[in-house]
Amino acid sequence: MCSIIRGAYCSFAELGRLRNLQRSTSISTFIGRRYQTIEVAAEEKDDSGDHTRVKQDFQYDPLYPGHIPTNLFQKALLAAGSSVMSLYDPYRHDMVAVLGETTGHLALQMLRDRMKHHPEGCQILQERPRIRMSTLDMQWLRDLPDGTFGREYARFLDVNRVSPDTRMSVKFVDDEELAYVIQRYREVHDLMHTLLGMPTNMLGEVVVKWFEAVQTGLPMCILGAAFGPLRLKSRKLEVLIKELLPWAVRSGQNAQCILNFYYEKRWEQTVESLREEIGIFPPPTVKA
Repeated sequence: MCSIIRGAYCSFAELGRLRNLQRSTSISTFIGRRYQTIEVAAEEKDDSGDHTRVKQDFQYDPLYPGHIPTNLFQKALLAAGSSVMSLYDPYRHDMVAVLGETTGHLALQMLRDRMKHHPEGCQILQERPRIRMSTLDMQWLRDLPDGTFGREYARFLDVNRVSPDTRMSVKFVDDEELAYVIQRYREVHDLMHTLLGMPTNMLGEVVVKWFEAVQTGLPMCILGAAFGPLRLKSRKLEVLIKELLPWAVRSGQNAQCILNFYYEKRWEQTVESLREEIGIFPPPTVKA
């Protein structure tokens, strides 16, 4: 099952690149996760009137680096395959990323509009900041006082052994501005873990997904929030339903749009004050 979906994923991703080619007479077949060659040959007449075969280079104009154009059928196939794989293995971040890109167009438009109508959100759309190891001064963040947003974010990365560089680059969103919106969402995901006080285990991920589902309306988040609890053991499921889920939903409803905050300029702000400004209620105390 896994190999079939992987094959379909890569094959149809590359097929999207071919939609602008004309007069093609031979295209090599796709094999597994890779294709051998892509050559397009066309017959042309020389000065003497004889036919000659001329190889044409494969070209297309990407909207942004890494963009792979796809039509509705290809997006539907990618969405179906990635949803199955995401449910089978929620830690397949590549499949979760594809699912978000192929199903989130309307939600991304609404998020983009909310950013455009907010001073800080509009500034983010214009300046396009990125949260990467290359843009972070980790030692400076670690040296900030305990309780500051930057210090707690650095602590989260260290304790959970995660890195912002593991976030997938966008490929299948056919709008450059919306591609940045979903990239920004991915890169603030760990910041939400920090603000919500949730670890990266399955319970913590489900709680964050419920908060993000209410906040963003992304189908990917809704799917994860709905089906994630099925993987929890009875004790953790009870904690989720009785304590964490009501708090996450209320916080998601009460909070301002999480993409409207320029987090890179708020490292020295305390976590408590930033939560209050955004509208996130303090996390409940949960017994292990």
